[in-house]
Formats: sequence, C-alpha cells, structure tokens
Amino acid sequence: MKAHDCSPLTDFVEYPPEEMLSRSEAFYQDIKRRHSIRKFSERPVAKEIIENCIKSAGTAPSGANHQPWQFVAIESSDIKKQIREQAELHEQGFYSGRAGEEWLDALKPLGTDAQKPYLEIAPWLIAIFSEKKGGISAEEKNTNYYVHESVGIATGFLISALHNAGLATLTHTPKPMSFLNKICGRSDNDRAYMLLIAGYPAEDATIPAHAQVKKSLDDIATFL
Repeated sequence: MKAHDCSPLTDFVEYPPEEMLSRSEAFYQDIKRRHSIRKFSERPVAKEIIENCIKSAGTAPSGANHQPWQFVAIESSDIKKQIREQAELHEQGFYSGRAGEEWLDALKPLGTDAQKPYLEIAPWLIAIFSEKKGGISAEEKNTNYYVHESVGIATGFLISALHNAGLATLTHTPKPMSFLNKICGRSDNDRAYMLLIAGYPAEDATIPAHAQVKKSLDDIATFL
C-alpha cells in the first residue's frame, strides 16, 4: 500500500439536525438498557451473530491502524470448564485478601465472590487479547502503538454490538489472566485483556442497585 493512498469518503451519511437529535436520544435510551448481569441462560446463540459482532469490533480505530487485538470466541463446554476452574482458582486468592480491604469493600455492594458459574452456563465467552507486535496485515511483526487504548475502544464496540444484537454481557478480568493464553493457544505476543461473557439473561437475572447508579451529565462532562 502506497503512503498517503486515499479514497474519497463515500459512505458518510449526514442527517438533518432534528433527526440527529432524535437519533442521539434514541441511542442513549437503548444503550442505557445495557446492564452487566451474572446469571445467564444456557440458550444457544448462533455463531453468525457473534461473528458479526466481532467484525463490528474490528472496525474500531487503532494506533497506526495496526488493529492490535485478537478475539477468541469460545463455545466449547470443555474449554469453558477449564476457564472457570482457572478463573475461580485465582479469584479465591483475590477475595481471600490479595485484593486489599479497600477494593473488596468497593465490590461488596455488587455481591460478587469467587464463584463464577456463568463461565460455564453462558453460551459464549470471548477472550480478548492485545498484541504487542503486528501491523495492518496479520503477518507483520512491527511495533504496535496505543495498544491499551485501541483494544479498549474495540472492546467497547463489541459490547455495544452484542447489546444491539439483543444479548446481555458481563466483563470479567480475573487476575492474573495469563492462563487464558495457554487455554486459548495464544503466543507470548498476546496479552489477555478481558474476558467477555455473552448470552441471554436467565429468567431470575438481577441488577444490583449499586450498579444502576450512574453519574449525571454534569458530573462526567465539561463544556468549554
């Protein structure tokens, strides 16, 4: 690819101001229905849905357009069991004191503990990895830039895409997460970034009151 080789922007869609306002409000009303849940149904979800959501994540902006991410979508019961066993092993140490009193106190309103049954129950787990080396093609091994920021944006795209498709999600970050490299067959070039649980909510799924408190616009935004 030649340097500065560009194409005209042909797929941008401009809306009248009134429609822009209504679309922004409609998106807000929809996305605020997204909740992190910890009780999932075993109902299957078609692979094609997950594929489309991952493709959506892959459109995210990234440093030098290197796209330094890898998504491992896991449906296998055996692999999900392995992940649960390892995750709970690490979480037991976390909740037994490794996290520190302040962190554990912050988690108490959410009612979380070391038990993670949803890791086997949910139809899909998506292990997200960041890549130290890469490039615009999969074969390149150049330095990647703004890796953490890039993968974070792509993960946000993925969560939004899954919600838009009608699925519930939960972000999970067991510490350490290096066991995911071995289970998922990833090399040392990959670093486990997050484990995303996706599926339908169980009939008795709940949302902690603590998690429903969102800061106001005045608390999160400044207009200059």
